[in-house]
Amino acid sequence: MALPIVETQAARQSRHEAALWRHMSALAELPEAYQTLSEADVARRTLAAKRALGDDLCLLVHNYQRDEIARFADAMGDSFQLSVFAKRSKARHIVFAGVTFMAETADLVTDGQRNVVMPSMEASCPMAGMSEMVQVARAWERLAEWTDVKRVIPVTYMNSYADLKAFTGENGGIVCTSANSIKAMQWAFERGDKVLFTPDQYLGLNTATWLGVPDEEIVKWNPWDPKGNGGGLTQADIKRAKVILWQGFCQVHERFKLDHVREMREQYPGVKIIVHPECRREVVQAADAWGSTAVIEKWVAEQPAGSTLAIGTEIHMVKRLAAQHPDKTIMQLCGELCLDCNAMRQIDPRYLLWTLEELQAGNVVNRIQIDDADRAWGKVAIERMLAL
Repeated sequence: MALPIVETQAARQSRHEAALWRHMSALAELPEAYQTLSEADVARRTLAAKRALGDDLCLLVHNYQRDEIARFADAMGDSFQLSVFAKRSKARHIVFAGVTFMAETADLVTDGQRNVVMPSMEASCPMAGMSEMVQVARAWERLAEWTDVKRVIPVTYMNSYADLKAFTGENGGIVCTSANSIKAMQWAFERGDKVLFTPDQYLGLNTATWLGVPDEEIVKWNPWDPKGNGGGLTQADIKRAKVILWQGFCQVHERFKLDHVREMREQYPGVKIIVHPECRREVVQAADAWGSTAVIEKWVAEQPAGSTLAIGTEIHMVKRLAAQHPDKTIMQLCGELCLDCNAMRQIDPRYLLWTLEELQAGNVVNRIQIDDADRAWGKVAIERMLAL
């Protein structure tokens, strides 16, 4: 496979600034006429628009989305599963009821030949926003001063923006999911001495722990350090480190604490607990099982009738699993104290209706488009993952 051309940091920065300006200029607000519609009218018109669009539409809905939107899904799943659906779909319009990085990945894998649309551009994952490319580029420059960055392999979680995926591909790295992070980190260690894991510190720490990397060889990079030293790290710290974690996290999974596991076991003797690997390490270690949303779905289905289960992930998914398995008692690990994904909540059913009716009228709003350079290198990083 011929690799894309490597560009300078200044050229990359200029291109990203231009892309951001185009993105901000294209943002569309929900028209006032949609803001006062009743829930019944929204549901009725959404169904009508879906039927009118027919095979031209593929509506992808993430597992964490609310039921009022999930009911219209052509496919549901995690971010990677939905990107696979997008790639296989023949539809002209792919409407993504998730968050922006997911739609970017869908546009990346479909080569920009389809209209990938977000109902609301406000649905932006906070974790992805914790690893902006300007921060990663600055960190990479400092690492280059302290060590041989040719021996530092970036491993970037799927929950990241396209430009970070492109950076990862360009610098010999690989994209991973919560399901294959172990294989991805192993792949990286076969090609280098150190791993820079972005953006989720907890998935990175859990993965390093599963691979037996000792704590003294794991450091955390704080991208908000004004001195650019990763939060007081030194050259000696980087020299001894095998894994450099980025100080990012999921605001849903970071809420789960070890006390929640202990309290659940005290209140419900015999409870089985499964958590997402974006949770803190001590929570993952105290649970009975861990895994991606797809793994969680499969694990729940396999538990015998009468089981009492507690799940450490986003609450809409937990409630949906409880409804799907009435023969089991299924609870959120931290009860109602743990809220939903705030980013996912930005996709209101009215936004979905407006998006579909605009497509029906021949207007494409809130289209996600990755530029050619990011597309080329981002695909390299993803194809490395697919080859695992």
